[in-house]
Amino acid sequence: MTQSKIDAVEGVVQLDNADGSSSIVLVCEHASAHIPAEFDHLGLPENVRQSHAVWDPGAMGVAQHLARRLDAALVAGAVSRLIYDCNRPPEAEDAMPARSEVIDVPGNMALSPEQRRERIKRYYEPFKRTLHEQIAKTQAPVVVTIHSFTPVFHGAFRSVEIGILHDVDARLADALIDTAPKYTSASVQRNQPYGPENGVTHTLKEHAIPGEHLNVMLEIRNDLIKTEADQREIADMIAVWLSDAFAQTKTEGRVKCVA
Repeated sequence: MTQSKIDAVEGVVQLDNADGSSSIVLVCEHASAHIPAEFDHLGLPENVRQSHAVWDPGAMGVAQHLARRLDAALVAGAVSRLIYDCNRPPEAEDAMPARSEVIDVPGNMALSPEQRRERIKRYYEPFKRTLHEQIAKTQAPVVVTIHSFTPVFHGAFRSVEIGILHDVDARLADALIDTAPKYTSASVQRNQPYGPENGVTHTLKEHAIPGEHLNVMLEIRNDLIKTEADQREIADMIAVWLSDAFAQTKTEGRVKCVA
């Protein structure tokens, strides 16, 4: 698996396996908890800095294992989503949230228009450009984004274990839901624990739907992917599941597992 990085000096976006043979382009927008030193931890206490408010724990490990199994390219964010959430458009308030779930983010409060523009230019635009270029160079691209979510939200336990999210194009999501019982006994639900109404399908709407590329967003409950072994096991399962679901769509392109 070849690896390369784009904008490594800036440290804002990572591109792995850019020359992979698969039609799948994997995306992990919330891969990192890194907050550059200049932001002084955004004023967050130490016990919050590795929490789900800051990143998607386990998602990058799953995405990297999945990239190897599928021989697929992977585009990932390299800074915390609290610096800029690359799965949100610049005009969205929660692209640089002052509050994330139940956590206040002091460093994002009262941002000036100039400060917001600077973060958009420095963090979002390179990510957007890298993903756009990778999709453009991929034959019959299929966009698959990888996320994780917390088991408990606002005090309520979430029974869903794997969410299959989509916007107006449900082709791949439908195939995944139809084939799910063959590959997992987990609770698989459509557009849960979030859906398009929550603004979470920006990457799909920006990079896949306009070109009519197959696409789906996968949400994995983070208690299922705590360890590297967990992440590898889930990735191995998703790899064969995705390959089968893709075959069900009868769409051109190359999507299959590799040893």
